[in-house]
Amino acid sequence: MPLDTIGTFSVSRLSILDETGKADTDLMPDLSEDQLIYLYESMTLSRMMDARMLNLQRQGRLGTLPVCTGQEAAFCPAILAIRDTDWFVGSYRELGARLMRGETLMNALLLFNGYEEGNVNPENDRTLPISIVLGSQLPHAVGLAYASRLKGEKDTVALTVFGDGSTSEGDFHEALNFAGVLDAPVIFLCQNNQFAISTPREFQTRSETIAQKAIAYGIHGIQVDGNDALAVYQAVKEAADRARQGEGPTLIEAVTFRMAMHTTADDPSRYRSDDLVASWEKKDPITRFRKYLTKEGIWDDDRQTALEARIKSDIDAAVKEFEQGVEIKPDAPFDHVFGTPAQIIEDQRARFLAELEKEADHG
Repeated sequence: MPLDTIGTFSVSRLSILDETGKADTDLMPDLSEDQLIYLYESMTLSRMMDARMLNLQRQGRLGTLPVCTGQEAAFCPAILAIRDTDWFVGSYRELGARLMRGETLMNALLLFNGYEEGNVNPENDRTLPISIVLGSQLPHAVGLAYASRLKGEKDTVALTVFGDGSTSEGDFHEALNFAGVLDAPVIFLCQNNQFAISTPREFQTRSETIAQKAIAYGIHGIQVDGNDALAVYQAVKEAADRARQGEGPTLIEAVTFRMAMHTTADDPSRYRSDDLVASWEKKDPITRFRKYLTKEGIWDDDRQTALEARIKSDIDAAVKEFEQGVEIKPDAPFDHVFGTPAQIIEDQRARFLAELEKEADHG
């Protein structure tokens, strides 16, 4: 019996801005000048806050934190492409995205100094707390997307962001299968930054791309230049439009690079070369975007100087407020062990507060 071809598949790659800031005008997304400026300013804020928090950590003034420098185009444009009423389900390396969703600079400082209160975002209750366990947030995003349809929310979508390391987790595959079968309006945005901590992508999968994994689950997949802010925006916008129209989920692979360490507990020089890092420095997403805006007459050096001064002032104020002390009741951890009060927890709370009182009495 002859072998029959059941189907043929392909994966597309989207790129709009090259490394010199030159744009393919045929692919340009429909963004106003104000939106372009807002996006650039958000990416710059993310970069500057990231650098400041790294300095604070090295000075012993902040706890361990993940660093997102170099990946700003892989998450900030995605927020611009969705609505405030959509769900944002992230991991831990999307600082600028969270700031765009209404999180404050103070929140970031609280969170990475061990205060769970930093996860509270009163500006947007559809922004989930950060997820540390790789891939664990992906099924949640599918569930939120599917539930929104069950509740009659015809225009709501869920965007979930994760790293390439998460694609090696079972939750990733379960979530894509779940989404495909249920036709859930969810967007999977993978920040392929080349390394899962110290494990290079080629040691994680034999697949030529991560985007092609969508094919196995019967959903749309595309690869984009993750250092191209316009390409990421366009890919997420098209995925959101499809989801709103009932055309199901999308997997987007944004190819980017983590310019610094995985977290401040990591030494990247042990597993990647200086030459590799230097090659990616030439592809810096913020530099590229600024070149485009300058060529279009939208940006100039004076605006850059003013922006950096304003951001520095805002960050300085947030750090000062944070270091003046945070008033959080000492027994707050007992509030959220269970959904309803439990006597055994209340007994533990009472003993804890009694011990604090004893210590206070003894200075």
